[in-house]
Amino acid sequence: MSESTPRPSSLIHTVYGEFVRRLGGWISIADLIALMAELDVDGPAVRSAISRLKKAGTLFQERRDGTGYRLAPAMGPVFEEGDRRIFHSLEPAELADGWVVAVFSVPESERAHRHQLRSRLSWLGFGNAAPGVWLAPARLLPDARRLLERLGLSAYVHLFLSAEYAGFAELRTAVAGWWDFPAIEAQYAAFDDAWRPVAAELRGRPRVDPVEAFRDYVPMLTQWRRLPYLDPGLPEPLLPADWNAVAARAVFTELHALLAEPSLRHVEKVTGLPAGAPPHQEPR
Repeated sequence: MSESTPRPSSLIHTVYGEFVRRLGGWISIADLIALMAELDVDGPAVRSAISRLKKAGTLFQERRDGTGYRLAPAMGPVFEEGDRRIFHSLEPAELADGWVVAVFSVPESERAHRHQLRSRLSWLGFGNAAPGVWLAPARLLPDARRLLERLGLSAYVHLFLSAEYAGFAELRTAVAGWWDFPAIEAQYAAFDDAWRPVAAELRGRPRVDPVEAFRDYVPMLTQWRRLPYLDPGLPEPLLPADWNAVAARAVFTELHALLAEPSLRHVEKVTGLPAGAPPHQEPR
């Protein structure tokens, strides 16, 4: 397991994104507390995290047979975007596909928006080429457009699609200055160190116990889901020669295949709610 324990709110975010959406979007607080106990999170910590998620607009309370919490409608696009990034963007982009360039200018009187733009573009995987100029592989254009519109920041930004880099510095050298490769590699290394032994131990088993699967899968996915945002999937020719994302992605893909369905069966048993169609397909 990772040395850094995920926050309860991050674990709850994963439980909602991976399981509760497939159960209709609602879960009772009693069932959520029971599931979080499997992750060594006690009831008061769950209630405190739920309170913060309510204030953030992620969840709202809804009574059925008992008190429970449903995902806010506005979270649908957020989780759908997460599915695309986490499960469908595991391979590097093609250099020939080009770039999306974001250029923004924010008045000094609205500098809070400037900070928000920088942090959100960075979170989305954009690299900072110059003040007010950010870029990423072209395939991130739809995600960037949706994010900027959702946050009400589109009025400050111009988006361009560029087919190729025309100079003057060598592109691989320039890219190394626009993205923090050592920081990204450190995150991949931490994930690989934490979860490769788990994958090796589970690989030879004929069956994975659903409770054990859930205990591993939720923290694994919680740690992983940050990485596809830090790493925009740059084309292979631009990456360091010893880029460690490939090995970490293989570990994630293997553990997802081993643990996702048994984990879902455990959640179904605890909640008594049958799951519908998966919110995403298999990683690729």
